[in-house]
Amino acid sequence: MKKVVVAMSGGVDSSVAAYFLKKEGYDVSGLFMSLGTCLERLAPKRKACCSIFDAKDAQAVADKIGIDFSVLDFKADFEKLIEYFCSEYDKGRTPNPCVRCNQLLKFGRLWDYAAKLGAEYIATGHYARIERQIPNPNSQTPNSKLRTILKKGIDQTKDQSYMLSLLTQEQLSRTILPLGSYTKTEIRKIASDIPLHVKDKLDSQEICFVPSDLPTGKAGGLEKFLKSRIPEKIKPGVITDLSGKVIGRHPGYQFFTIGQRHLKIALGRPVYVVKITSQTNTIVVGDKKDVFNNAFIAEGVNWISREGLAKGEGLQADVKIRYLHRACPAKITSNNEKLTTNNELRIEFSEPQASITPGQATVFYDGDTVLGGGWIKEVIG
Repeated sequence: MKKVVVAMSGGVDSSVAAYFLKKEGYDVSGLFMSLGTCLERLAPKRKACCSIFDAKDAQAVADKIGIDFSVLDFKADFEKLIEYFCSEYDKGRTPNPCVRCNQLLKFGRLWDYAAKLGAEYIATGHYARIERQIPNPNSQTPNSKLRTILKKGIDQTKDQSYMLSLLTQEQLSRTILPLGSYTKTEIRKIASDIPLHVKDKLDSQEICFVPSDLPTGKAGGLEKFLKSRIPEKIKPGVITDLSGKVIGRHPGYQFFTIGQRHLKIALGRPVYVVKITSQTNTIVVGDKKDVFNNAFIAEGVNWISREGLAKGEGLQADVKIRYLHRACPAKITSNNEKLTTNNELRIEFSEPQASITPGQATVFYDGDTVLGGGWIKEVIG
């Protein structure tokens, strides 16, 4: 019997994933990652996933379906994730902690724990699919070249392949994603039929360590969090237009992101953040058209369905620049005067895209297959 460790958040998705695997005959162990940073007083009301309330939900599900369950202290590892989060904002970039968490914790640190238990796989409740290439006895390609493919989930409204795009071949090869061929509606129906008490639980949609339901709203929560973590870094600065003319002041560039509109500047027209320069503590704004660009450099590139690009090679793909962005046609090349390492690419869209934001993950698709992904380094056109 193959052993699998399931990352259980206490939500409906990971709960049904564990149920599926138990039903399929796996030796299943549930694991709750205790992060030690959540606001317990807010947890019952907010769409987050790491509180003591969630741990109790996960334990109850494990008891219901009859699997082992444990809680692992991820606090030290998660602190490093928060440091990355704050550091990116301090550089004038907009981080994606969920992609980084999957890369380093859920499919990194979690595997270390699973391996100690003698598990062959880890599993999560992500809506994406994994396919393993099957050896062809007539092929000249050695089995060592066979790849593990990541594909979009069947439910396009819930597809989370973007969030898994930085996983390596080694990580993907030992991962099971039981929900990829189901819709969210089907999963809630299955949870109701079992029945599981978490069947109607709200999805986790927010950064779990940022108190986003404060009276001032999401931006207010982020501002308060950054002030508590890096107060010495945050200083007022100037807002300029594209010509360099000072037209206002900001309370700290760390609170802003590319494409942001509400700047409280009375110019008689809306303006948008076009550039954030941390070195000079300056925010540059322009009209809506000024947030559109054609090209950017991606760094830290991770290829999944192919080996990569040779120097000078080009590739057509559909590219996403953030989770909710609709993937658009683009040309990917490895030869450009701005590329400084072999792990960087130039991506040029066929049409300008709004708010290409340094620090965000970018993902390359061929239909529903993930070719690879990386991090947006800088906009170049």
